[in-house]
Amino acid sequence: MEKERFPGMKNNGKTVILAYDHGMEHGPSDFRGLPETADPERVFKLSTSEDVNILAVQKGLAENYYDCYSDKVKLLVKLNGTPSMKKDVPYSPKNCTVKRAVEIGADAVGYTVYPGSIAEEKMFEDFREVQENAREHGIPVVMWAYPRGNEIDDDTTPEVVSYGARIGLELGADMVKVKYTGSRGNMEEVTRITGDMDVVVSGGSRKEDKEFLEMLDKSLEAGCVGTAVGRNLWKRKDPEKMIKAIGDLLFREKTVEESMENF
Repeated sequence: MEKERFPGMKNNGKTVILAYDHGMEHGPSDFRGLPETADPERVFKLSTSEDVNILAVQKGLAENYYDCYSDKVKLLVKLNGTPSMKKDVPYSPKNCTVKRAVEIGADAVGYTVYPGSIAEEKMFEDFREVQENAREHGIPVVMWAYPRGNEIDDDTTPEVVSYGARIGLELGADMVKVKYTGSRGNMEEVTRITGDMDVVVSGGSRKEDKEFLEMLDKSLEAGCVGTAVGRNLWKRKDPEKMIKAIGDLLFREKTVEESMENF
């Protein structure tokens, strides 16, 4: 049976998820230096670009802003999140149900899991409920797979990232979001172990233009289908330039150097 295309995914099988769930996860720290980024309206407007496929936000932002954009952008509701102020046990509690996400208009849902945490059994059970409910409602679920815990010294090694990604496959995720492992070869270890499940690379913290585009280019060459990017877009004064550069790489088959011409 042919695999169903992820919502909003382009015909070449690539996707850009604009992530803006950071207000829950990181609080005010992500909005310093460019205070206008704290305004959700700014990011919702960015999401209407032809080079953005779907917008990922928490329940509250979706409830308050999405109505005005529902005909312009697909919606991914992030169902869990935890403030960075709480650091004792890596655990991200559920704060929205699949049913409520669908009522808001979600085309997909996302869920963070921390394999390696002492709370991983609880998170696996939480994800099971989310995944099965998503199946009942006919929408895909994306796992933010972020291994974390006392036994993990470096959460960007290919062994650790691959393990987290594989857990996503085993638990029934339709797509997994992972951290970059540092090279094309290392990222190939991640995509090799995930079967036909789609893998997107996290944009991570704000990077220089070329550094970010090269990271994305290597990830695509390794078999990733795109990126879930937030701070590398909306933390810029002119995010439209980077959105276009990402689109050039993913959808218009331009090189990093050609994409850099946007700047």
